[in-house]
Amino acid sequence: MTGDRSGEGTSGTQAVDRAAALLTRIVEADGPVTFGELTEEFGLARSTTSRLLAALERGRLVERTGPGAYRGGPLFVLYAARHDRTQQLARLALPMLEQLGEETRETSHLAVANGGRLEHVAQVDGTYLLGAVNWNDVEVPLHCSALGKVLLAWKQVELPEGRLAAPTDQTITLRSDLEWDLEWVREHGYAVTHDELEIGLSGVAAPVFGPDDDVVAAVGVSGPTARLEQRAEEVGQLLVHHARTLSRRLQPGTPTEGAT
Repeated sequence: MTGDRSGEGTSGTQAVDRAAALLTRIVEADGPVTFGELTEEFGLARSTTSRLLAALERGRLVERTGPGAYRGGPLFVLYAARHDRTQQLARLALPMLEQLGEETRETSHLAVANGGRLEHVAQVDGTYLLGAVNWNDVEVPLHCSALGKVLLAWKQVELPEGRLAAPTDQTITLRSDLEWDLEWVREHGYAVTHDELEIGLSGVAAPVFGPDDDVVAAVGVSGPTARLEQRAEEVGQLLVHHARTLSRRLQPGTPTEGAT
């Protein structure tokens, strides 16, 4: 590319070409690329590099990872999330999970349906010492989990044949009772469990809808029953709000402002 050591500004097609070249270099790199590296590699004036990067950053095509370092921006994450419903969706949802953690002080989760089972794909630990459990590698019966009930209620997974597992004496084990519970979930927009997976453990969860208006994930909060039981409705409404905001971000043509 022709050097720009004169410090003169760029405009029109030339500016677009240069911005595209910078963006390609950043996105294809194995790690963040520094301002100095970009300026030197493309032979641009520092002021030109700064203007182009600022435009790309405003468009959410790049983001800063530290002083003078850049990587692909949130717009790429959003695009990927609309096609990849696991890792990229988890990254897109992370700010929401962090905010839920701040607002509830409990552990927040994101889960998806995978091969007929519940898969935890992201978690942000709460600030309470009691209740911070890593669920990402734990397989949980669908009907014992608020996240699982959300996926069951919107037909993203099916219950296995045979008797329903009963980890506690509070677990719903009759399919007719579970169907009534799932109808309640659909009516209220969130699911609740108290002591159904483990005595002393409660969970609340709400659905996240994708571009085709199907449920692509469930977002939830878990913690001790002593703390969550009296707050279930409050937390449920909070989850519904955040889940709807994330759902809107997954719709085509939606602006990519913050998820919460």
